[in-house]
Amino acid sequence: MENKLYFLSTCDTCKRIMNELDISYDFFEYHDLKNNPISVSDLEKISKVSGLSYEELFNKRAQKYKLVKDEIKSEIDFKNAITSEYTFLKRPIVKIENEYFVGNSKSVVELAKKKLM
Repeated sequence: MENKLYFLSTCDTCKRIMNELDISYDFFEYHDLKNNPISVSDLEKISKVSGLSYEELFNKRAQKYKLVKDEIKSEIDFKNAITSEYTFLKRPIVKIENEYFVGNSKSVVELAKKKLM
């Protein structure tokens, strides 16, 4: 399946964006990060295709970040943190065909909406 949604089923923001984009099981593969953390290969692909660094894919608003922010300094540190703790991945990530839309900013959601039209 070419369309995929990386999200947290317990995240109200993810749910809101799913509703806003009218994302359904029929056209998207769902990947709940809490039950199935992102693989290194998926993370590498998202970074490569989107052109975003691991730091840009990192959710600095995660509460656990405050506990480790002094330890995370390099791209490798960000990558390792994301793959070891699901809350560190910025979300949702919407994959539509060969494009990734990362995060919950209005501009990202609008771009994803346009792609779905």
